[in-house]
Amino acid sequence: MARLAQTDGLTDIQREILATVRDFVDKEIIPVATELEHRDEYPTRIVEGLKELGVFGLMIPEEYGGLGESLLTYALCVEEIARGWMSVSGIINTHFIVAYMLKQHGTREQKEYFLPRMAAGEVRGAFSMSEPGLGSDVSAITSKGVRDSEDFLLTGQKMWLTNGGSSTLVAVLCRTDEGHPEGTAPHKSMTTFLIEKEPGFGQVKPGLTIPGKIDKMGYKGVDTTELIMDGLRVPADRVLGGTTGRGFYQMMDGVEVGRVNVAARGCGVAQRAFELGVSYAQQRQTFGKPIAQHQAIQFKLAEMATKVEAAHAMMVNAARKKDSGQRNDLEAGMAKYLASEYCKEVVEDAFRIHGGYGFSKEYEIERLYREAPMLLIGEGTAEIQKMIIGRRLLEEYRLQG
Repeated sequence: MARLAQTDGLTDIQREILATVRDFVDKEIIPVATELEHRDEYPTRIVEGLKELGVFGLMIPEEYGGLGESLLTYALCVEEIARGWMSVSGIINTHFIVAYMLKQHGTREQKEYFLPRMAAGEVRGAFSMSEPGLGSDVSAITSKGVRDSEDFLLTGQKMWLTNGGSSTLVAVLCRTDEGHPEGTAPHKSMTTFLIEKEPGFGQVKPGLTIPGKIDKMGYKGVDTTELIMDGLRVPADRVLGGTTGRGFYQMMDGVEVGRVNVAARGCGVAQRAFELGVSYAQQRQTFGKPIAQHQAIQFKLAEMATKVEAAHAMMVNAARKKDSGQRNDLEAGMAKYLASEYCKEVVEDAFRIHGGYGFSKEYEIERLYREAPMLLIGEGTAEIQKMIIGRRLLEEYRLQG
């Protein structure tokens, strides 16, 4: 185990889980990740292996067949998986957010119906807030759910669904006006619907179309899609929590833990970039000695390692705060912001250390260079994180009198 990004105070079980995941990453993910990524191929064998390890049920309570682990354990596992290939951690993250929302907000029937199969990886989750005309401005969504007898009819277009094609359960945020007088604040008239569907593309059920994969610069392998609803019929018992108007709060709770996850992904990618940079610097020779012996490169390695360590510490702090039952939106926002920015910088420095070879698709750093930017925008842009951080700081440090 390397010196950087160690976590004090872990239990024997946590250490055992992390060792198992790291071994899986080293043997089953890193050797094939770049080849699969260049082909934009879904990592079926890797996903099946993670199912067997129980990763899909890591935070699902034991009574529903999961491992009942903490957010910290989950985030540290994500860090390891992202170190191997960030796309795989994305496949798990959206599933995890839906499972978390069900655990926290679902009715007993919803928990009993979905969580055991989610823990086994049989039901795979995705969640959807964004739309083509909006990203971080969640309150401006236009997708609607209208009551029709015992059901709701959903209409609208959603964007940027991770696992949109491969998932069988999608948590979708829509506007529902029933019981809310005109003039009600937008965030109080939103509802999360649990949509069951078949995996695949095209019309996957009456009223629901998944057009196909969006072609992306990086973050390949995982399917990112649109979702089009045209009179999609959803039973009223598939309203998350059984009550309309709570969707915004449910989704924000999910995104809060999702931000810890994105921070963990940034930590993992940065760790891998550092590993590649420090290794290459000791092999590549210029002017009669390895470039690692040149002070200019040592300065880069020092800065990279410090950023890896700082981002990891903030991510761990945000996870532990949530696990303790405290509000962690400030810490999660800081961790996500810092880890994603530092990840981009560490990857770029490793890319520079590789020189011309960093531009070659034969070298792993080329893949990381295309993957890192997604973390700057996923689960809320850096600018949104700074808005959240600024507002929370003003709450905490409000002038009295």
